Amino acid sequence: MDEELRTVTERLRAEAGGSKEYERLLAAEDPDELAEVLVSPGQPLWARELAAVRLGVAGDRRAFESLVLLLNHRDPPRCAAAAHALARLGDPRTARAAAALATNELRVAYALYPVRLLTELRAPESAPALITTLQRRLAPHDPFGKIALACVEGLGALGDARARPVLMAARGHPRLAAAASAALARLPQDDDRTG
Repeated sequence: MDEELRTVTERLRAEAGGSKEYERLLAAEDPDELAEVLVSPGQPLWARELAAVRLGVAGDRRAFESLVLLLNHRDPPRCAAAAHALARLGDPRTARAAAALATNELRVAYALYPVRLLTELRAPESAPALITTLQRRLAPHDPFGKIALACVEGLGALGDARARPVLMAARGHPRLAAAASAALARLPQDDDRTG
């Protein structure tokens, strides 16, 4: 069990109050048993999360929809767990879903983990979504500085020259200036890349 999964299971153990159902799901070896939790009515959130994360980390695509819902949850630890599992799931729909969440202005307060996931995935959708999200965060008095910083850092990690204009603009924002300069330094010097 990797460290992130261990953290998730400990948090969910506390949420479940050490119930027998929790121990059963944690020990379950049959993926069908875990998948059943995702479609059965009346399951507590901790049970759905445990099943989805375990399936996702194991590469079982039946967890995809549940993990995407958790990626956009108001509770950051749930978002982090979903991002971790989605990064390991190997589902080709993941980057598109993360890009849709990262660029959804109605849910921008919850965009941090989708942005980080896009950076980790390094998918074709990653740089365009981060560029769009960062452009919106550069508006005066935008309250989502943490998301803007994650976009800047992600664009630097991706090293996509298409990010140059938005990173240049980000240098004009005191809270982003140092990170934007560092990200620009990571971009290829050759501007021949068009997409």
